[in-house]
Amino acid sequence: MERYFGEATPKLGFGLMRLPKEASGKIDIEQTKKMVDLFMDAGQTYFDTAYVYDGSELAAKAALVDRYPRESYTLATKLCAWAGDNHSEETAKQQFYTSLERTGAGYFDYYLLHALQANNYKLYEEYHIWDFVKEQKEKGLIKHWGFSFHATPDILDEILTDHPDTEFVQLQLNYADWENPDVTARANYEVARKHGKSIVVMEPVKGGALADPPKDVRKIFDEADPKASYASFAIRYVASLEGIISVLSGMSNVAQMEDNLSYMKDFKPLNAEEQAAIRKAQEAFHGVKAIPCTACHYCTAGCPKKISIPEIFAARNKQLVWGQLEEGRNAYAKAVTDTGAASACIACGQCERACPQQIKVIERLKDCAAAFEAS
Repeated sequence: MERYFGEATPKLGFGLMRLPKEASGKIDIEQTKKMVDLFMDAGQTYFDTAYVYDGSELAAKAALVDRYPRESYTLATKLCAWAGDNHSEETAKQQFYTSLERTGAGYFDYYLLHALQANNYKLYEEYHIWDFVKEQKEKGLIKHWGFSFHATPDILDEILTDHPDTEFVQLQLNYADWENPDVTARANYEVARKHGKSIVVMEPVKGGALADPPKDVRKIFDEADPKASYASFAIRYVASLEGIISVLSGMSNVAQMEDNLSYMKDFKPLNAEEQAAIRKAQEAFHGVKAIPCTACHYCTAGCPKKISIPEIFAARNKQLVWGQLEEGRNAYAKAVTDTGAASACIACGQCERACPQQIKVIERLKDCAAAFEAS
């Protein structure tokens, strides 16, 4: 008998947000099929997409739903009530039916209210979305429902108190953000567990940043286990926590899938020495001044100046984290070739309202403009 909901679920989840792309920018379906096959052959079952992930639900249909028996996998998707400039209760609820049509899945094993934050979580009440998903569960179109969350523990506590029948919560958890006051990973985890909720983990590798961490962190892990990938420490860290259903990894190529499966097919929690290495890595991260962007691109959809914010931040991080001044300048020049420069920001604030990492985007763009555009 499971001690908590989802305990027996294989712990690696396939996040379908960052699927491989062809040169044209379209999702590479053939490579995605290979990744799905590897994932399924390894006995993993949890797939995660969302209405707002461009092309992802259609890719899930082509690579997974049309090729495997429905009972052999579990599929999660999400409803984003605040998506679009003219969102309404009607358009929000329509997302559910659109997702069913796109995926062809017939039903969703896990359905989430998407990206609840301080500035939008009450909208789900206003649009009666909580009642809507419960109605779909009664119809058999949803097996389990919950929400993904990007805010503070007091708001999480409020939501779970108001909605005690929530079955699970999706949280951003990783070792680098465990004590980050902007992400409040540990505190959110503790609130969810206090309410007895199981957890799906997102951003365990912090948008890929923990797969290639700063030199001091790499040295710590190399000494602990020179054969292990840096991503393996990050994913196994959160998978070792109590109450975890699945740990989502947004894999973008076959090599990433193969690496993740090498240590998650037969998952073993971190041992005492590995936990000690994580603690040392957390201390080392305290001195890193990187911009904590995970390249989710939520900020760019409504930018009136079409600024490639994540790419600009990645260029600046080359300088801040690695000291790669020239490489950073080259990356910045490439990032703004067909889009707005950092100095084009008009401080409208839409990016900051959308950012799940609570980054002060306007201030950071000013810093990037000073670093890259000064004569």
